[in-house]
Amino acid sequence: MPAGTAPLPADDPELALATLAELELRWADAAARGAISAEAMTGADRRAQALGVAGATLMEHAGTAVAAATRGLIERTDRGGRPVLVLCGPGKTGGEGFVAARRLAGWGIASIVALVSAEERPATPDALRNWRRLDDEPLVTRVHAAAPRDIAILGQGVDRAAVVVDALLGTGVRGRLREPIRSAVELARRAREAGVPVLAVDTPTAVDLSSGDPSDPVVRADVTVTFHRPKTGLRTRVGRALAGHVLVAPIGIPAEADRA
Repeated sequence: MPAGTAPLPADDPELALATLAELELRWADAAARGAISAEAMTGADRRAQALGVAGATLMEHAGTAVAAATRGLIERTDRGGRPVLVLCGPGKTGGEGFVAARRLAGWGIASIVALVSAEERPATPDALRNWRRLDDEPLVTRVHAAAPRDIAILGQGVDRAAVVVDALLGTGVRGRLREPIRSAVELARRAREAGVPVLAVDTPTAVDLSSGDPSDPVVRADVTVTFHRPKTGLRTRVGRALAGHVLVAPIGIPAEADRA
């Protein structure tokens, strides 16, 4: 298939077997677009929905892309037969993590999905819907991690995970992180130090997608899957070092949504 001509992720039946290199080739058109800031991406997302693209559809494409990259990372690092640990915040990024877990289950890959939030339910309707859809997935174990002690329990034996997926926070967070997100970031860092690869959703928690400025603490990823266009923050020296290898996945935002 020529570069960039593949279907959108949720409509692409070949993603389940694609390597990371093949994903990069399939999504080459998105990676070749001009880089944008976090604010521009938020505007494009909102305009896409105003044009009739449902937020749930954007989340489904994004989460499917994350699942495909996670599977490719498992293959590249020869860590098959182990569960994936998906750390999810309460917002849209967490919802993309829920979708990824469901897609991985459909490909026969087990996961432990942690909702890292003081609240018992995700904060957005689309994220909540995808959290509930995991009820019927026998290969998915859901956990509510509301406090640092829950994260500590979750971290026992984290070195046996296939991959840790950082779906905690998107952009716009600066300075010191608050609990329980802070403890989850520390868990992701310990996992990577133990040799477990880390894949970040949109941006490592929390590297600002506009400036590349990191939070305290911050996740260092091996692979980051960002969406629609490259982000300026991930092209800075610090952002690039923390994001690792960056894939840019198309999620169905039309070209006219990029226009202010």
